[in-house]
Amino acid sequence: MREALRGLTTRGRSFLAAAIAAGISALILGERDLLRVAVLLAALPLLAAAYVGRSRYKLACTRSLEPGRAPVGSSARVILRLQNLSRLPTGTMLLEDRLPYALGSRPRVVLERLGAHQASSVAYTVRADVRGRYPIGPLVIRLTDPFGLCELTRSFPSVDQLTVIPQVVPLPRVRLAGEYAGTGDSRARSVAVHGEDDAATREYRRGDDLRRVHWRSTARTGELMVRREEQPWESRATVVLDTRAQAHRGEGPTASFEWAVSAAASIAVHLREAGYKVRLVTGTGIDIDGAETGGEGLIMDALADVKTLSNGDVSVLVETVRRRSDGGLVIGLFGTLTTAEAHLLSQLRGNGATCIGFAIDSSTWVSMTAGDRQESDREHAAATVALVRSGWRSLPVSHGETLPGLWPTVGRGSQGFAYRAAMAETVSGVNR
Repeated sequence: MREALRGLTTRGRSFLAAAIAAGISALILGERDLLRVAVLLAALPLLAAAYVGRSRYKLACTRSLEPGRAPVGSSARVILRLQNLSRLPTGTMLLEDRLPYALGSRPRVVLERLGAHQASSVAYTVRADVRGRYPIGPLVIRLTDPFGLCELTRSFPSVDQLTVIPQVVPLPRVRLAGEYAGTGDSRARSVAVHGEDDAATREYRRGDDLRRVHWRSTARTGELMVRREEQPWESRATVVLDTRAQAHRGEGPTASFEWAVSAAASIAVHLREAGYKVRLVTGTGIDIDGAETGGEGLIMDALADVKTLSNGDVSVLVETVRRRSDGGLVIGLFGTLTTAEAHLLSQLRGNGATCIGFAIDSSTWVSMTAGDRQESDREHAAATVALVRSGWRSLPVSHGETLPGLWPTVGRGSQGFAYRAAMAETVSGVNR
């Protein structure tokens, strides 16, 4: 009862104050009718508090998100299902779900009545313009009487999480250089060079099927040899994201780093759909093998959380990639580079890897004076040429350019990149 009295609303407290004032006036003036009014005014909030306080409802609540991963700028639907597990009908309930500021104001929904063992669902939408993970909940329920004189608060401790992932844009299908690089024991060229009889073999192991014995190789080596089990050729790709804070400029969702994150997500999804086994490596130490179960979800979750590092270093990024070199295709998304950093990236060309780099000119994301702009363009052109000389196929990126518009250039092979590099070198020479 004490809890219910503490839950009196402003209206309920006003009724009690009016009752006290009327009672004192009735005693001073000797008016019996005024005393009856005072008793009635005091009885209403007390009865409302007793009604709300003694109503022990047993409620169950579940929350579902559709979808659980929402791209930046899109809406997600939150569905609340509330069930009354008791035999008593509930009174009016006000539902309020707690949300972080980035998802908007707290939604408030009124349920007039919920019968015994009855369930009801309500829904609302949220929208986030900044990627990240956002907690939704806990749900707060306010129980009140029909007159609004008393209000009690109940809350559910459960909290769900909405993951806002980078925006993924569809890319045109183009033939990529190095798309057939990868791993596998069975290679088409082995048959073409040696003939079908000289298939790849290995030493016999206990338990091998004798029908797989390769007698010609056995006779040649003097040991029992069996044919290797055919394994499919695997196309592998590594997406490398530069997270150095000093390499990116701009603020909020329009920063150059956000362009790079969205591009990394789009490229990873595009390559997975094309049959690649995709690996994601960032300068923050993230190293995810997208070939695992739920690999695309793991990549998207990582890109939803990735942030820039104030003390980021290209050498750390190179070391992380080289820690497990799979060869194949390497696609890098780099911010502003120096010529020394561009030469350092040549270490990623080992193991027959084909390296394609998006050299983002982050200075174009901010305003500069004419002199500073000319100096920045010269430095960026020099870094682009250095990246090409390091064995990369470099593609300069400026503010306003879109990944779908740049992607066909990736498929043009060395000719398109050589043209870009020549143009960059020409600009560099002119500015000198």
